Amino acid sequence: MFLSLSVPFLRLGALDFWCVNVHQRSFQVLLKGIRVRNMDLTQIRYYAPALGFLMFAVGVNSSEKDFIEAFKRPYAIFAGYVGQFVVKPLLGYIFGMIAVTVFCLPTPLGAGIMLVSCVSGAQLSNYATFLTDPPLAPLSIVMTSLSTATAVFVTPMLSLLLIGKRLPVDVMGMVSSILQIVIAPIAAGLLLNRLFPRLCEAIRPFLPPLSVLDTAFCVGAPLAININSVLSPFGLTVSLLIVAFHLSAFIAGFFLSGFVFHKAPDVKALQRTLSFETGENSFSFPCCC
Repeated sequence: MFLSLSVPFLRLGALDFWCVNVHQRSFQVLLKGIRVRNMDLTQIRYYAPALGFLMFAVGVNSSEKDFIEAFKRPYAIFAGYVGQFVVKPLLGYIFGMIAVTVFCLPTPLGAGIMLVSCVSGAQLSNYATFLTDPPLAPLSIVMTSLSTATAVFVTPMLSLLLIGKRLPVDVMGMVSSILQIVIAPIAAGLLLNRLFPRLCEAIRPFLPPLSVLDTAFCVGAPLAININSVLSPFGLTVSLLIVAFHLSAFIAGFFLSGFVFHKAPDVKALQRTLSFETGENSFSFPCCC
């Protein structure tokens, strides 16, 4: 279980045990609420069609040529991969240590922040890129798909390195998730765009507001379900750390990519794309663990 994780980088001293005792009751209430509610979320799996709709919207507004062009930028794809599986885990380790040593939070929560940093990129980053820089949306999709596909192997290794325990991954669930959330919706959008261009022209004006509403539900649902835990004093501290962690990842992705690709003609657009890829986490990956 999560509470029995062996965390090699998080050693408990006398002060740490005192801090754990101070927060123990709040921690048990918070963890119990999140466990029960997350179990419901993973069983319902409503994120798949919700995120699939976002990918469908991108497909309707793209063409096969756009994705071919994306594969012609291997250095950018590699940079996105490094952001997701090197920069983000390093930040997760730092904030996990801060959670335990500075805020006196229980060790399992520090390990939890580290685990969050080990998962792949999020499909919402693809749509965020589409809204800000549409030509780079296919590149963002390629980055996220690559990280999600290889997370089956990379995430367990990262979790073993950071917390001393391999995170089990359902490989078939991961493959099913990629097919449902990414490949099938995008293929449907591309096919619809090719066969029925007039229909696509008619529905395009409605896709942005519907996608924004869809995104709001994807982001707001887990927050609303766990609102009592989040609003507790203990939950507010955890939320602050998580927000700071993701904000740091966004900033790191933006400025590091600007340094590496400063000569690229679309450097600002590429910075935003890599910032989204580095800072956002997958919604679907936890459902496969």
